[in-house]
Amino acid sequence: MRELKGHKLWVEKFKVVEDALGELEVLAEFQDLGETTEEEVNAQYQQSLDIIEDVEFRSTLDQEEDELSCLLEINAGAGGTEACDWAEMLYRMYVMYGEKTGYKVKELNRVHGDVAGVKSVELELKGDYAYGMLKGENGVHRLVRVSPYNAQGKRMTSFASVFVHPVVDSRIEININPADLDWDTFRASGAGGQHVNKTESAVRVRHLPSGVVVECQAERSQHMNREKAIEMLKSRLYERELEKKRAAKSETEAGKMKNEWGSQIRSYVLDDRRVKDHRTMYENRNTDAVLNGDLDGFLKAFLMWEGK
Repeated sequence: MRELKGHKLWVEKFKVVEDALGELEVLAEFQDLGETTEEEVNAQYQQSLDIIEDVEFRSTLDQEEDELSCLLEINAGAGGTEACDWAEMLYRMYVMYGEKTGYKVKELNRVHGDVAGVKSVELELKGDYAYGMLKGENGVHRLVRVSPYNAQGKRMTSFASVFVHPVVDSRIEININPADLDWDTFRASGAGGQHVNKTESAVRVRHLPSGVVVECQAERSQHMNREKAIEMLKSRLYERELEKKRAAKSETEAGKMKNEWGSQIRSYVLDDRRVKDHRTMYENRNTDAVLNGDLDGFLKAFLMWEGK
């Protein structure tokens, strides 16, 4: 059924393109007869072009993992309180993007900053092609602004890293030996009512062979958090395998996806009112719109750049 749904999606997109071009052809004939204006033909031409470009862009999402949901992890970097606040701003940006796009967004884990913001936070964005759309967000994001946390009102630079992992489903088999897992339980932090804060419902699991550690406190019961933590662990391990494949494919491709600190993929310079991606050179001067989840331009530019 899932495979059939994917084929139907492409057939429907083909029909949309076919209808748009048919409408353009009819309008062109009407213009020759003097029954429509050049402006109407040009408007239909631009609409047809936009539809074709959208289909071309979506054809870049051709990897098996692209159609999966994703886990998105944000970690504050250098910059203290300012960096923690920046991490929370990114969290809000991705939540708003997910809601605008129609994904189901859920917070899985959060570590609060000492003064403000978050030291780390993890989200699940559930929906078709969530991983394919957001995989280009992997890397370091740099903020430059006049900081509200600086008494002298100085311009400050801070960093946060973003990691995106595909959520594995029944199509992808990841075998984990229970003997390789080391479990801890602890009390959940943050909102959730008396039950959450009085019981040790939050869980932490370490995968001993790989050293990967996952925490989950999204659910009310320890049992549900354990199930979610296993799902998150499988996603992390699957992402590691994808990284190995990318590295084996070519050094150039692997270089595109590195998450090294200091090699930022995008800069958000608020006082100059510009957000620029350093890989694709795509730029948006409306910083408020970007921080409110308007990421489509950046995501599409990355996928077209990566597919070259």
